[in-house]
Amino acid sequence: MIAQSDTAAETHSTANKELLLRIRNLSVNYTTRRGMLGAVDNVNLDLYRGEVLGLVGESGCGKSTLGKAIMRMIPPPGRIDTGELHFNGADLMAVPERTMREIRGSRISMIFQDPMTSLNPVQRIDRHIIEAIRVHKTAMSVAEANEMAERLIERLGIGKRRLRDYPHQLSGGMRQRVMIGLALALKADLIIADEPTTSLDVIVEAQFLDLLRELKDDFNLTILLITHNIGVVAELCDRVGVMYAGRLAEVADVESLFLDPQHPYTQGLLNSVPNIKLDGGELYRMAGQPPNLINPPSGCRFHPRCPHAMARCSQAEPSWMELKPGHSTACWLYEEQIDK
Repeated sequence: MIAQSDTAAETHSTANKELLLRIRNLSVNYTTRRGMLGAVDNVNLDLYRGEVLGLVGESGCGKSTLGKAIMRMIPPPGRIDTGELHFNGADLMAVPERTMREIRGSRISMIFQDPMTSLNPVQRIDRHIIEAIRVHKTAMSVAEANEMAERLIERLGIGKRRLRDYPHQLSGGMRQRVMIGLALALKADLIIADEPTTSLDVIVEAQFLDLLRELKDDFNLTILLITHNIGVVAELCDRVGVMYAGRLAEVADVESLFLDPQHPYTQGLLNSVPNIKLDGGELYRMAGQPPNLINPPSGCRFHPRCPHAMARCSQAEPSWMELKPGHSTACWLYEEQIDK
């Protein structure tokens, strides 16, 4: 029996876990010369302590915008128009900006996709970490912060002598480890990793993922992993959220999503992944292009590209449904099956 729900998170598989972040009806819009662009539209999502939640989808679907919205870091002309962000019992939408600055870094940290542009090129690595520590721990001396930075950087597999180097003197993998170090320096409750492996080669990416997995176990990290890389999701994540055109299309535990994807967009996304076991033939390609979010399609936003589209798909947005414990989607196909 398929039960309807207004949330992508309240499932049997997560019932006994501690809720860390609750997102409700979150919408982020950008004012452009051509009209209002809805980058994130009415998203509901829960994140539980100690889990890695992957967020996947095509470029422009709203993944990174959602991550920045959680930090309340949407730059003008963007703004959070509606929604609730409840983090560890606190209402992030209600706290003043001064309080939010204290939360960023100490409670919620972000790893950006290109560490070279996120690190100050004229500031040594030790200055980056010590500054991050002392901004939030004002009573700590420079010597104590430096000692803490040395322990942290060595835990990340980098010799402490490299603390005196500048960002350009480190490899891409080392710079990304420094970014993790900045996130771990204050033992943040939530780490948002926005495409953290994009600038890394395959070997360094594998080493980075091994480190991230090890740190997750050691520090009981909660991670929101934003990525295009389906392989990274399969290897590292506990649950997956699939976004399309600013909306969530499907949320499931990682095994269920890969073995039995329900939403036609998720099916197309997984079929598009290159597979070395394929015996000849062409790689699957979804028809059409992602929609213009200034003037998105009516109803289900995927219906112009969907091979199973029906008349009602263009008329109204489908309800969110839990198809089985831990696996939810929004698709008229399943409501049609119930009606029959």
